[in-house]
Amino acid sequence: MRKLVSGYKKFRTEVYPSHEEDFRRLACGQQPRSLFITCSDSRIVPDMLMQSSPGELFICRNAGNIIPAHGDHNGGVSATIEYAVRVLEVKHIIVCGHSDCGVMHGLLHPERVAKLPNVSNWLQYGARARAVVDEICEGHSDAEKVMELARQNVLAQMDNLKTHPSVAAAIVKRGLQLHSWMYQIEDGEIQSWSKDHNAFIPLDTMPIDEPALASV
Repeated sequence: MRKLVSGYKKFRTEVYPSHEEDFRRLACGQQPRSLFITCSDSRIVPDMLMQSSPGELFICRNAGNIIPAHGDHNGGVSATIEYAVRVLEVKHIIVCGHSDCGVMHGLLHPERVAKLPNVSNWLQYGARARAVVDEICEGHSDAEKVMELARQNVLAQMDNLKTHPSVAAAIVKRGLQLHSWMYQIEDGEIQSWSKDHNAFIPLDTMPIDEPALASV
């Protein structure tokens, strides 16, 4: 706690004064362009990854970057998506998984989280990813399976995202764009799903124009 308080003091005395005008402007409202849905993992820092400033990213985090399909679980994730799309009118939604994800480890070895009832229940939303990996990763190492689970989970959650009425309507009405990303902690690389390649490819090798980056 001492470190956190010390960091806050530094923010108040050194960081805030140099951005005071921006914070005063943001105090009157927000207009983020993107909703960034990712894992709760402490190693994932969206603003650092994207080098974004306050007010640029609307962030939703939970264990395993899960998005229950519409009607399955009307909780905070669904509410955040609806608010971001209908009220803030974000132009992009990014679903970002990552390497060495604890939820993916739990999917691969559910016995390890058997004494965690809430976690075990949450894992049901990763069942599709587990089924795919069981089919395509026979004989692979646990590390390879966990990484493939993370990839398949991002694609599964993206499909769930499209079931939300607000998202489906915004795609048709105003061209809302959806993006499936994978972040590799060990080397800092982000890979983006490419329909043309039918694979995740390095984000920094893809064209910068927004339509080319979209997963939809």
